[in-house]
Amino acid sequence: MTTHLPRDEQDASTIVRDASEKGILLNLSGQNTKAEMGRPNQTDASISSSGLTGITLYEPAEMVISARSGTPVSEVIRTLAEKGQELPFEPMDYRPLLGTRAEPTIGAVAAMNISGPRRIAAGAARDSLIGVRFVNGRGEVVKSGGRVMKNVTGLDLVKLMAGSWGTLGFLTEVTFKVLPKQERMATLVLRGLKDDRAVEALSQALGSPYDVTGAAHIPARDRQGASTLIRLEGFSVSVDYRLGELRRLLKRFGGSTDILEGRGAEAVWQSLRDATVLTDGADRAIWRVSTPPTKGPEFTKRIAQSLDAQWFYDWGGGLIWISTPVDGDAGASALREATQTLGGHATLVRAPAEIRSAVDVFEPQSERLMTLTRGIKASFDPAGILNPGRMYAGV
Repeated sequence: MTTHLPRDEQDASTIVRDASEKGILLNLSGQNTKAEMGRPNQTDASISSSGLTGITLYEPAEMVISARSGTPVSEVIRTLAEKGQELPFEPMDYRPLLGTRAEPTIGAVAAMNISGPRRIAAGAARDSLIGVRFVNGRGEVVKSGGRVMKNVTGLDLVKLMAGSWGTLGFLTEVTFKVLPKQERMATLVLRGLKDDRAVEALSQALGSPYDVTGAAHIPARDRQGASTLIRLEGFSVSVDYRLGELRRLLKRFGGSTDILEGRGAEAVWQSLRDATVLTDGADRAIWRVSTPPTKGPEFTKRIAQSLDAQWFYDWGGGLIWISTPVDGDAGASALREATQTLGGHATLVRAPAEIRSAVDVFEPQSERLMTLTRGIKASFDPAGILNPGRMYAGV
């Protein structure tokens, strides 16, 4: 398969325009660290952003950064850290789950709306994304948004591109708002809670005025007991005060409590961010489920009745990472039934290609929503050449 490596935005425009005219189906990629995600698409050639690198704008005082789409995420994080700033949404690194080693790109963070545990406090990647430049399926260069947050009327192209998985356009540059890096991070750990009690405790913490920036629960497994984790960040004096208040607030849940800080705490939140809590072998499928937090324990109970499943909760119980055997449909039928009954949606993150071809990787849409999805796809990519079928068959 031919791989196109555009040198700049105009080069990318020419490549896409030529492909559109000739009906050549294009696979869009950065460094291919997430090539095994989504539905396997049948394409004729590939276009990679790996040659579009470099930070094009960084104004620490304005807390805004722009970078070409192929810029490594690590470079963006390092540049921000030098000025005591960070990406607010704590982007996940999928490499441990997928077994890849190349450098993830900032364009993929925007294209896939990749967000981590801090989403409950700072929003998702799409909430910090304020500007994009991309090449649509006609080969036209489109710019939307800019260096400041603002209200828009009509179609918000910035938000539309976030999470579109390269099906609407080839991103060439992205712009994010950033935040100051917090002085201190501390985690209150409650031991031994059952899932339902843990989610109740997390809800109490998130509903308090103490600015929780991480809320997760790891059920008991093997010889390790259950851990319910509540993260606080900010000035040291403020963190101390809020820890004390949260301890008093959650005292009624019983059990022992600990305070986790330093590298140990950072490692725990990284394992939650990257879902390595579930990396017990590459021979299991991984699902990412969003559901109302209060329904989370009931959701996993239903799944456990029919599957050999393991899981943990993030976002106060609203995000559940579940591993299942790859037998049959890798648990797709059981998960889809649960989402239809309890609400939410499930995405198949990791599974062999033959399974990702046979089942819905993303939550099936109603016919009305699919009609809208097809219409948007057709308006951006009338020839249907950009990542065809990556999210939904025939789109």
